[in-house]
Amino acid sequence: MKEKRKDTTVTNAVRRSKETSADFPDGGLRAWLVVVGAMCNTFASFGYVNTWGIFQNYYETTLLKDSPPSSIAWIGSVQYSLVLLPALFVGRLFDLGYFRSIFMPSSCILVVATFLTAQCTEYWEFLLCQGFLVGLGCGGVFGHTAPVIAHWFKRRRGLAMGWVAMGSSIGGTVLPIIGKNLLPAVGFKWTMRIFGFILMTILVASNLLLKRRLAPRKVAGGLFNIRAFKSAAFTIYCLSGFFTFLGLYTVLTYVVVSATASGISPNFAFYYVAIANASSLFGRYTSGNICDRVGPMNVIIPFTAVAGILTYTWPFAQSMGSLVAVVVIYGFSSGAYIALFSNPVLEMGDTLDVGRRSGMFRSITALGALAGPPISGAINTATGEYKVVGYYAGTAVLVGVGLMCIARHLLLKRILGKI
Repeated sequence: MKEKRKDTTVTNAVRRSKETSADFPDGGLRAWLVVVGAMCNTFASFGYVNTWGIFQNYYETTLLKDSPPSSIAWIGSVQYSLVLLPALFVGRLFDLGYFRSIFMPSSCILVVATFLTAQCTEYWEFLLCQGFLVGLGCGGVFGHTAPVIAHWFKRRRGLAMGWVAMGSSIGGTVLPIIGKNLLPAVGFKWTMRIFGFILMTILVASNLLLKRRLAPRKVAGGLFNIRAFKSAAFTIYCLSGFFTFLGLYTVLTYVVVSATASGISPNFAFYYVAIANASSLFGRYTSGNICDRVGPMNVIIPFTAVAGILTYTWPFAQSMGSLVAVVVIYGFSSGAYIALFSNPVLEMGDTLDVGRRSGMFRSITALGALAGPPISGAINTATGEYKVVGYYAGTAVLVGVGLMCIARHLLLKRILGKI
């Protein structure tokens, strides 16, 4: 009897969700257009933020060369965290029916902040515009992605989310290459302005294509549904996200800087961020394809473990070829986690509450994304090398993997099974 009562909130919600799966379109022109719109979301939010590595290196050597690397890293970590942190508010408002009124202003904030970054010269200006304003704009855009997909897909949700996540890989691949070629040709100001025009075009398409399907309904509870944490599985999975993000963005943030410090040509080192993001595209596509057959947690646990191990090895790869191999495998494996890390939470409750539930989870993970890169920068400053940084970040990711395994066991209660 005790075992049956354990995690009843999650179990009953999953059962109700399965019973109504026939109500979801799971395909058709309108549903797939929503996926295209959501891909534009991730291109303009996570894809843009994932280019931070080229800015970290550029600022260290030019505009902010008098600032320590850990201070510069705060700009990127604020971006990373604010992509996720507003999800708590955005998700709850989405459940209540507020979509366009949040999504359109967030799109405008992101574009305007990018244009304002072009005018920045001081550290605090970059922190405000490229850190806080870009991050908040990205958070308002990205926060709608998982909830709106959950309105249209159930049985094929993993495939849909895999395609959606590919948008960030495309953005994280294309934008660094554009930036690398534009910076010496037209300068920093016009590079950022061109980025602004690209984001404007992408977000116009996203605003036209995205549409919620289910009528809003006020679900019991306020902004923060504390009852969800009565489920040990949900609570532990939230902790796993915090630890994983504490180490996950260290490689993308510092790979360019570490490469140039190892003697690799700066002209080539810029491309490591693009290579990692291009590889993550295939990881996201592959994970999305197999997710619906074996379950999201069965996919992200091994892939994220590989990303953690590669984080350990990254500082030891000091030749051009070996570092390419590391970032390719790292990008592939970490891309699978980014593609599907919200999917288990989508299944841990009712669809009508999906915005608030996924928002709580993402807000917790945002704290890890905020603290991770600056901690890595401080460790590098204190030790003078990136090996200890790799030990710290790799350990954080693997602790997250261990917590995922515990959450999986609490839900499945056996070794083998789809979940």
